[in-house]
Amino acid sequence: MFRYQIIIEYDGTKHSGWQSQKNAKSIQKDIEKTLSKILKTNIVVSGSGRTDAGVHSKNQSAHFDHKKLIPDKYKFIASANYFLNKKNISIKNIRKRSSKFHSRFSAKQRIYKYVILNQISAPVIEKQRCWHVRNPLDIKLIKNGAKKLVGTNDYSTFRSSSCHAKSPIRTIKSIKIKSLKNKIEIEFMSQSFLQQQVRSMVGCLKFLGEKKWDLKTFDKVFKSKKRVLCAPPAPPEGLYLAKVIY
Repeated sequence: MFRYQIIIEYDGTKHSGWQSQKNAKSIQKDIEKTLSKILKTNIVVSGSGRTDAGVHSKNQSAHFDHKKLIPDKYKFIASANYFLNKKNISIKNIRKRSSKFHSRFSAKQRIYKYVILNQISAPVIEKQRCWHVRNPLDIKLIKNGAKKLVGTNDYSTFRSSSCHAKSPIRTIKSIKIKSLKNKIEIEFMSQSFLQQQVRSMVGCLKFLGEKKWDLKTFDKVFKSKKRVLCAPPAPPEGLYLAKVIY
């Protein structure tokens, strides 16, 4: 038995998310159907983590097992993408791994990026690829708020009510914020995240940037551990799984 890791890029706009679901279009299901067809056997794909409906990925990592050796990775990628590209999915790379490798449990860090387009006019080219925010945002305030989120903390405030994680404790290694003209990119690095954690944190940072909250209120909401006090989560279309580090 051979284990293979694949790196995947996808547009999540028309999918219900990564995870296979009954009567719903998912990234995982589309990839499994395609690989099963090409390799002529039932293929089960395990991802590094779930992305919600509408969330995109630049470098999702997943693995699958196959009894036979795949001799030509370029031919395999081309064949798979012939079908997957029509569904806005692309396999970027494939590599053979040891049986000990697991796309989810072997991951040391995950990087998510959130993109905000801060301008009056609605985007056309970047529609469904960012969060369009009309109100002016104070980048300095957003950066100061982000500093408070870094470290090992209880992130219950930002945790979805449907989250099944055993603990709300997580360690955010870094948050980097870049601003160029009207585009703001916020990059979060952690070994793992709670369900909707990133989008909820971005929603609160947006409130701060709009000056609906001051830093004292932002800090109070964070430390309250009460989901009900959280700002509305940022929409999924601005979120990207950027990289998984092993």
